[in-house]
Amino acid sequence: MDIVGFLKSQFICHLLICYIFIVSGLIINFIQLFTLILWPINKQLFRKINCRLAYCISSQMVMLLEWWSGTDCTLYTDPESYHKYGKENAIVILNHNFEIDFLCGWNFCERFGVLGSSKVLAKKELSYMPIIGWMWYFLEIVFCKRKWEEDRKTVVQKLLNLRDYPENFWFLIHCEGTRFTEQKHQISMKVAEAKGLPKLKYHLLPRTKGFAVTVQCLRNVVSAVYDSTLNFRNNENPTLLGVLNGKKYHADLYVRQVIHILIPFKQECECSTWLHKLYQEKDAFQEEYYRTGTYPAVPTVPPRRPWTLLNWLFWALLLLYPLFQLLINMINSGSSLTLASFAFVIIIASVGVRWMIGVTEINKGSTYGNNDNKQKQK
Repeated sequence: MDIVGFLKSQFICHLLICYIFIVSGLIINFIQLFTLILWPINKQLFRKINCRLAYCISSQMVMLLEWWSGTDCTLYTDPESYHKYGKENAIVILNHNFEIDFLCGWNFCERFGVLGSSKVLAKKELSYMPIIGWMWYFLEIVFCKRKWEEDRKTVVQKLLNLRDYPENFWFLIHCEGTRFTEQKHQISMKVAEAKGLPKLKYHLLPRTKGFAVTVQCLRNVVSAVYDSTLNFRNNENPTLLGVLNGKKYHADLYVRQVIHILIPFKQECECSTWLHKLYQEKDAFQEEYYRTGTYPAVPTVPPRRPWTLLNWLFWALLLLYPLFQLLINMINSGSSLTLASFAFVIIIASVGVRWMIGVTEINKGSTYGNNDNKQKQK
């Protein structure tokens, strides 16, 4: 292992990266709190400021993937569509098979300049999570409780609020609702059999209600719907811990543009049928990728932008100096209690870092696909 690779794998480096992310994130959350005074005065200014503040947080995660890990991302798409990316509002349908697929989605947004304004449909619990969850609150992210009877009115209102958004945005949606596991897949396919729906080999059954409402509410706002399918070469199973250790992956992302005006949005049953057909096509693309290692489109590598790295370096220079100064003062003090307190903080920080990584791990993921699908079978 070379010296750079060795350093990337060291826990002290991981701790410093997480220190920068946590402290800068909390500072930005605090600044976002003060932007609330702008909402009744100038809503659009509030939104523009929070897009840039949010970028300062999310771009640090993308920096890990692009610059720290050095992960490559090859985009397979139609050249005519490529030139429109980032220049129009769009709904992006993502598959949900990997621990870092959310990070690859953010990377896709970053390459085309819409990371700060990107939107998602997220579970309500995430809104209480410091840094990212609080950041999303100020970005007017659509949160739901995963109980459609309670969610529908709130989701519709939140989506309609985006109709006058001043920045180009991509609305990222995982229609499967939860990350793919073999157990969830087996349960999902039993539901498909019971309901006479087409079975899928590489995906869970899509949740159609949220997608239908999203299309209905944003139909006059978005210019396109992008269907994207993510895979990693050599059957790699990337993890956030691997990225943090500096392990390099190679992602292949297939993106095709769907003409959104052709989606039957007026009747939910018709929209549901359309989405199930789309996922059958996604399954076929997965099958072809596993067989040939490529997608049926022109490969291109969108250039990395320097802003994620520059943003991280800014926060690193701002926050590491006072940390090291504090550490030197504590050592010079010679106080056993002070050093013990510092060691205790390090231990707490280590546990916190491991917890944050664990949130993304598949084996510790949501049981939503297990429990909810079982209830549907009853």
